[in-house]
Amino acid sequence: MTGPTGSSSDPVNRPTHYTSHPSGVEVIVITEHMSFCVGNAIKYLMRAEYKGKQLEDLAKARWYIEREIKRLGKGKRVC
Repeated sequence: MTGPTGSSSDPVNRPTHYTSHPSGVEVIVITEHMSFCVGNAIKYLMRAEYKGKQLEDLAKARWYIEREIKRLGKGKRVC
């Protein structure tokens, strides 16, 4: 394990599931430009396959998506 400036895994700054996506893109580079709920949903979707808890992470992503839909739909008909 190397520190934050190295390229290896660091459990705080660069856990392996942060950098395992085949695109090589760290999720935060994408999600920092989104709303909190959408960003978290994307985070769970992109990392799910690499953390060992795929179904749990997909359920978390769904929870954030549903929360964002409710937030956007307050006072509006959603579907």
